[in-house]
Amino acid sequence: MEFKDYFPVWDQLTAEQKKKLSEHIICRTAKKGDVIHSGDSDCLGLLLIRKGQLRAFILSDEGREITIYRLLDMDICLFSASCMMHSIQFEITIEAEKDTDFWIIPADVYKEIMAQSAPLANYTNEIMAARFSEVMWLIEQILWKSFDKRLARFLLDESSLEGSSVLKITHETIGNHLGSAREVVTRMLRYFQNEGIVKLSRGKIEILSPHRLESLCSDL
Repeated sequence: MEFKDYFPVWDQLTAEQKKKLSEHIICRTAKKGDVIHSGDSDCLGLLLIRKGQLRAFILSDEGREITIYRLLDMDICLFSASCMMHSIQFEITIEAEKDTDFWIIPADVYKEIMAQSAPLANYTNEIMAARFSEVMWLIEQILWKSFDKRLARFLLDESSLEGSSVLKITHETIGNHLGSAREVVTRMLRYFQNEGIVKLSRGKIEILSPHRLESLCSDL
């Protein structure tokens, strides 16, 4: 499949706009663990995921991470082109959670076409609204939801994403996703294990009772 098959508003662009995009997009591949964009780097451009999985997170002054969203096949990331959005005040880091193929759309090219195309402008606003909704949801969870509920939801979401009840993930990685210390994650997972909800082994978590996890986070 080609770029046009992944770009939702391709058919609503003019021939000239399609040509300009085609001439300037850049194909890239990232290996698992690669940092594609960091908050203090130059403006990279917009990312359109062909295949793989990226993670966008923010980093505190103390070095603690928290995931704000993930990017899967056909998702697009605007915050890697922060120079296009001068009102964005927080710095985002994007890394590959899996080997990932993606396109980079230069920010100046995208901005030029967006100024000419109402469909592209509307699409961009929809993405922006969706991303900020995810950030607001995250803030609500951190402020108002207990950690056991947040961890239960994370395990269920991760199981759905991976299509497996056995998760190959470390306690430190979970802590990075949830903005919590590894020790806090370990204590809660051990509690889940004692309750027969999960089974822990080195580098793995097996979900034994997804129904009890659902019950834990049913009010999320």
